[in-house]
Amino acid sequence: MALLLGASISPWLYQSGKSLAAHAASADLIAPLEWLGSACQRAKFSRFFSRSLVVSAVTLMPPLLWRIRMIRKSRGEIAAVSFRLPWQSGLIQFTLGCAIAGGVLYGIAVVLQHLGAYAPADHPPTFGRILKKVLVPALAASVLEEWLFRSVLLGLWLKFTKPLTACIGTSLIFASVHFLQPSNGVVIANPASTLAGFELLVKILSRFTNPQVFLADFFTIFTIGMMLALARFRTGALWFPIGLHAGWIIAFKGFGIFHQAVENNPLESWGIGDTIRSGVSPLLILGITAILCHYVLRRFDIKSLVDQPRITVMTKTF
Repeated sequence: MALLLGASISPWLYQSGKSLAAHAASADLIAPLEWLGSACQRAKFSRFFSRSLVVSAVTLMPPLLWRIRMIRKSRGEIAAVSFRLPWQSGLIQFTLGCAIAGGVLYGIAVVLQHLGAYAPADHPPTFGRILKKVLVPALAASVLEEWLFRSVLLGLWLKFTKPLTACIGTSLIFASVHFLQPSNGVVIANPASTLAGFELLVKILSRFTNPQVFLADFFTIFTIGMMLALARFRTGALWFPIGLHAGWIIAFKGFGIFHQAVENNPLESWGIGDTIRSGVSPLLILGITAILCHYVLRRFDIKSLVDQPRITVMTKTF
């Protein structure tokens, strides 16, 4: 339903954004609208399509929550136990998650650089570009996505099914949403057309017919989703998953703006090149990160926190 609604409203959102961009170019507007108009001017139709999917998901969330509430009422209220960590403990979890995910990814990327796959960029980025392209997107995306997938969806799923099933289910949704991003080079002839969103949707869904792309990209994103879901389940909070998520984005985007791929590098036969997401490097990165997380999370496991007096236990009904 969200896909169909997003495809339907994306041309309208595209036309509105381009109209705002034209108006901002010809008139003096307040700073936020000037910034938004500039962003809309640079954005391609695929960006508007992605934002349409987000709007559709948020729009359809209240009916979903209402439906789940009705189902739970019909079965009788079920008490859920949650844990409120002191912010100091949460900050420690966030920092550790960020350091582990970002450290492993960036460390392996540096090794690949020394092996000849990457080289320093010709022009190092300014602090403003680092803030805009790395730090702000990392914090915004990690907080928003962890709240949506690991707090709302996983939290609801855990009320109706076993933890492993809930983690797998939400991770499949997480991977599907991220896999539904258009590939580079996808062109829509007439973005303002009423059916432009459906045209792009068909091209995106065609990626599922490519086994190599599907297994490589989809499985990697699914594994990331499982790691984040298990971290949320084991700690009973979002601090550690947000840290992991932010660490991956900071390391990936940070390395990307400081380095560039080397053509015909000696590791090309392993699929390494373009970005550090290509080839066998993601499997190595995620494997090492998963092992480190497993041992670190023993300290923050929700079962071990029950006996600690500094943790406030709350019984809530949905």
